[in-house]
Amino acid sequence: MKLRTVLGAAVGTVGAAVLGNRLLAKRAGELENPLVGVERTYRWRGIETKYTVAGDPNDPDMILCHGIHAGASSREFEPIIERLAEEYHVIAVDLPGFGRSNRPPLIYSSTLYAEFIRDFAADVADKPIVVTSSLTGSFAAEAAQESDFDQLVLICPTDETTDERPWVRTLVRTPIVGSTLFNLLATKPGIRYFYDRDGYYDSDRIDDAEIEYAWRSAHQPGARYAPASFSSGTLDPEFDLATELAALETPTTLVWGRDAELVPLREGRDLADAADLELVVIDYATQLPHAEHPDKFVEYLSAELPHADIDLE
Repeated sequence: MKLRTVLGAAVGTVGAAVLGNRLLAKRAGELENPLVGVERTYRWRGIETKYTVAGDPNDPDMILCHGIHAGASSREFEPIIERLAEEYHVIAVDLPGFGRSNRPPLIYSSTLYAEFIRDFAADVADKPIVVTSSLTGSFAAEAAQESDFDQLVLICPTDETTDERPWVRTLVRTPIVGSTLFNLLATKPGIRYFYDRDGYYDSDRIDDAEIEYAWRSAHQPGARYAPASFSSGTLDPEFDLATELAALETPTTLVWGRDAELVPLREGRDLADAADLELVVIDYATQLPHAEHPDKFVEYLSAELPHADIDLE
């Protein structure tokens, strides 16, 4: 009798988890394109990826590649895309596994993303400026070794997020337990906590619409697969970022929020010194200076090549 009760409770728990996961997916609905411009599709190795184009095609090409987290998407660049489109032909992409792009159950890796950025840039742009955020900066640096980029702009780049724990990736990828764990972590309060702790200096600047979109993005079909690699540390590249950047011939600029804690400014200064790169520091900002201070960020990008170690007040 006790065994039957236990089995019944277990079946009920699993059933409740499955139902809860389905309800969350239904509530999230299909994502709309959050950016101004024309949405297009790029098929890469059987994966349909979405990107938005804005601005005059005769202007210099600029590719925007968002950072990596559970609710990541090209919406990260919503505060700046219209401003940038006044002077650049802007191409903002949802990386495979995120946003409106397909999210197949692949084993995502830094090499996969580097190869995607390399191929995408070659097929949709002409010697582009490539702007990236956080860990994606490492992917772009690797891609630049085999690409004709005009310039790299890396916002708080990193090559190390956490200790490598493949078992975490395996757990999160499991059909029921993994989905349930991921959904428990990717709640609206959890996403807001991430933005408040690591994204913004001033929490009042966090837009409710931004949280809503990130939550919906984190509950699309297959949403857990790419973050599973991220949370396990298996998206981190195997190379040293400073060494990689020092070997690049592509002009590269680092942009940092002065008050960043996840990837602190001292790491930016060390990286700039080691690879002899220009460093631009934006005050009252952390990991997302382009989202928190869009005017300052665009002011930098719209200027002539900035001088080293400029602090944007």
